[in-house]
Amino acid sequence: MNNKFKTQSIVILKNKGVKSMKLRNLFLLMLITSLFIINTGCSKSDSPTEPPVTLNEAKILAEYLEANGDYINTSAPAIMTAQEIRDMQLANPTKIYVIDIRSASDYSTKGHIPGAINVAIKDIVTHIKSITTSSYDRIAVACYSGQTAGYAVSLLRLLGYTNVYSMKWGMTSWNASCGDSWSTSIGNNYTGLVTTATAKAAAGELPTLNTGKTTGKEILEARITQLLSSADPFGDIKITWGTVTGSLSNYYIVNYWPQAQYDLGHLPGAIQYTPKSDLKLSNNLKTLPTNKTIVLYCYTGQTSAQVVTYLKLLGYDAKSLLLGINVLSYDWAKTNSLSPFVAANEIKTFPFNTGVNP
Repeated sequence: MNNKFKTQSIVILKNKGVKSMKLRNLFLLMLITSLFIINTGCSKSDSPTEPPVTLNEAKILAEYLEANGDYINTSAPAIMTAQEIRDMQLANPTKIYVIDIRSASDYSTKGHIPGAINVAIKDIVTHIKSITTSSYDRIAVACYSGQTAGYAVSLLRLLGYTNVYSMKWGMTSWNASCGDSWSTSIGNNYTGLVTTATAKAAAGELPTLNTGKTTGKEILEARITQLLSSADPFGDIKITWGTVTGSLSNYYIVNYWPQAQYDLGHLPGAIQYTPKSDLKLSNNLKTLPTNKTIVLYCYTGQTSAQVVTYLKLLGYDAKSLLLGINVLSYDWAKTNSLSPFVAANEIKTFPFNTGVNP
């Protein structure tokens, strides 16, 4: 083989080697590209992006509260009288703890129950957590008329403090010198009660809550924090008789009495809801509207304050009618034995102290 032939042969072999390598590289590139396309295509078609799950927080909260004592439908309202508080103080003072949620000025100058600790309502949860609640048989919360105390007690009861009670009629019942909100407020301001029944609304949806929490306990705590952060927590859920009767059609009015008493007479358009029964998920809770202000009234406003607090936590625009039927048609309520305030029986002359917290 001459040198010229050898050279040509070597060139041909080299060219073949180069072409072979190029073909191999091209094949590998095509293979990698195909795998990438397949994998990418699979990830898009087999694993589509799922929309975020929206939790029904109100439902989670209602289910949690019903499963953990169901306070509103079992033992609400938790109320004790001034006489009961005084009897416990005399029998075993270490077993009762009294919290006064009136203003610091009224607590100090108008007088308070001996040993009562003055706590602003916005701080009620923080305060209750700072004491050993199990050391006491009863923890009583006092206010002016028993209604603001009912609001506070409802919050605490729903948190699991089962030995907390509001003082019936407020400081009026302890001693008239400490306050006289009841005897000066009751009256016959409305004479248009009717016996015509109004049906409940059709069941709908629960309100929308957006606390960002996922469990009933967390949602409850977040909602209580929200409610107590208001400048006037109880003020947000109370409404006067004049506001309601001045425009009855503006409200979804709940008569929170047994059927037999509703049949005796009620506000025009009011709808009967049976206490400790109707405000359950499985009954008529969802018949309450989410697009209209709910006004709930009872005999004295103390029960309604506790029940409306529950509804407010669930997200309803709910209001408690101050003083209940006692301010609307007192004589009619007394005639029909609907828990009237009777000054001669209710106002005591128990001793009181003045000054700041002991």
